[in-house]
Amino acid sequence: MNDTKLTYFQEEDILHLAITDEREGGSIEISPNVTAELNEKGELIGIEILGASSFLRDSIVETVQGKLLGLPRAGSA
Repeated sequence: MNDTKLTYFQEEDILHLAITDEREGGSIEISPNVTAELNEKGELIGIEILGASSFLRDSIVETVQGKLLGLPRAGSA
């Protein structure tokens, strides 16, 4: 069974990805405006992106520009 749910809150411009319906036990900011939600065991159960429209637009533009310029992807040698 797949419990994954993607929800966009337009008024707040928040994108929420729930991997499971487990109760949140904590969270960690993994980059500005991106938070990883964790269960009681510290396992990833969701991701929240604030300012989602700008974040996604900028990520896509950066990826496309990198491909057009032939730049290596992050983490590749």
